Amino acid sequence: MNSSSSTSTTDTLHSFMEALLIDQYLLGWIFAFLFGFLLLLNFKRKREKNNSTEFGTDHSNGYYIPENIAGSTDVIIVGAGVAGSALAYTLAKDGRRVHVIERDLTEQDRIVGELLQPGGYLKLIELGLEDCVNEIDAQRVFGYALYMDGKNTRLSYPLEEIHSDVAGRSFHNGRFVQRMREKAASLPNVRMEQGTVTSLVEKKGSVKGVQYKTKDGQELSAFAPLTIVCDGCFSNLRRSLCNPKVEVPSCFVGLILENIDLPHINHGHVILADPSPILFYKISSTEIRCLVDLPGQKVPSISNGELANYLKTVVAPQVPKQLYNSFMAAVDKGNIRIMPNRSMPADPHPTPGALLLGDAFNMRHPLTGGGMTVAPSDIVLIRDLLRPLCDLHDSSTLCKYLESFYTLRKPVASTINTLAGALYKVFCASPDKARQEMRNACFDYLSLGGICSQGPIALLSGLNPRPISLFLHFFAVAIYGVGHLLIPFPSPKRMWLGARLILGASGIIFPIIKSEGLRQMFFPATVPAYYRAPPIR
Repeated sequence: MNSSSSTSTTDTLHSFMEALLIDQYLLGWIFAFLFGFLLLLNFKRKREKNNSTEFGTDHSNGYYIPENIAGSTDVIIVGAGVAGSALAYTLAKDGRRVHVIERDLTEQDRIVGELLQPGGYLKLIELGLEDCVNEIDAQRVFGYALYMDGKNTRLSYPLEEIHSDVAGRSFHNGRFVQRMREKAASLPNVRMEQGTVTSLVEKKGSVKGVQYKTKDGQELSAFAPLTIVCDGCFSNLRRSLCNPKVEVPSCFVGLILENIDLPHINHGHVILADPSPILFYKISSTEIRCLVDLPGQKVPSISNGELANYLKTVVAPQVPKQLYNSFMAAVDKGNIRIMPNRSMPADPHPTPGALLLGDAFNMRHPLTGGGMTVAPSDIVLIRDLLRPLCDLHDSSTLCKYLESFYTLRKPVASTINTLAGALYKVFCASPDKARQEMRNACFDYLSLGGICSQGPIALLSGLNPRPISLFLHFFAVAIYGVGHLLIPFPSPKRMWLGARLILGASGIIFPIIKSEGLRQMFFPATVPAYYRAPPIR
């Protein structure tokens, strides 16, 4: 009996333990299920929270703005002109995903941006875009011929120590731009789209992207960590990124002379006419561009024949005789174009997430063709600044770093800007006797040859854009003019005229230098932004 009782007790204990073990397993599975469910719920909540912080609503316009953009675009470029197309190709070649939005992707017919100086061509080589001057009937340019009062002198670019292919180029601007667009669009990471950008998308002081209308009129938004605005001289976006002080010192009247060669082959021709310069240069094998500068913003009417009469009676008698008949025929043909000449010093407001470039940012008188040198030079600088950066999303840090762009570009850009503004004022006729002497001195100084012509032409061509060289040559011209007045017999009247000449020269160049920024132009190394390092990743 004791034995059976013991066996029964043992069986009961085993049954209890088995039941308890099963209950423990069941309880464990229940706890595991509950724990997993709670983890999944917590993960879902965190994900929703992250998604809600990734998109913040801008209540001023009601659309969503990505905070942490990790989409398909690294850089948005507004405008696909010379600057925008070259920049798109350059950044895409470095692996950036680029979205270009251009108002009109058809070939444009412009009367400026048709001359590329050798310095600009060297920058194209550096960017890998030199072949864009091929297959557009571009003409090689080796210097200038300068005419004044029946005299003329030839100024050649100092190209002796440079590769034989390097020279200036002149062409139809529209053809050149289309070639650059095609080259940029050929890269798989460039999206070229036709549309009109209406505004920048901003949040908390940072630019997050743009709003734009497509070709079909659909309103869309595009986002990227960096937006670069280069939508030209008529930019409607620059006001939020800089302090625009646009001046219109004159207008160009454009004509095309056909089937004739210039007196000096492969040279641009500058006539120091009254009241202001006239330019001639080839833009194809059969066409010569003529640009007649008219001071001020008022131009005689085309419709009533007033402008044609002005060109025939005032301008034509000052044109070289070899070009006179072709000039008159071009006026009679009637295809006359007018373009205001704008100048605007660079005065940016550094803004996280955005940069200004090209004519939207900085303009100078087009007399010297300097804009086609400044733009590719700026693009080389931007490329070199962005190369160390793998991530562009830290907009405030990136903005502080890219402030160095505005400082580093100054010596080159300001030299070309100052030269264009000063040369235009010197080349214009004036009733003031001192200004007349300065104009004569400039022509005679350039005619001396040697360093007196090679130094200024190296500045003009963008081959040696150094501020100190510009300053020294400009006042060398003024001192040369004073010496011409005082030798061989100085008189009180001539001494006074010489003093006025120096004062007039100072009055021309110093206001331009002031607007460009004396410190940034001559002493950029004293500006803190000069030493900014890229953000550490």
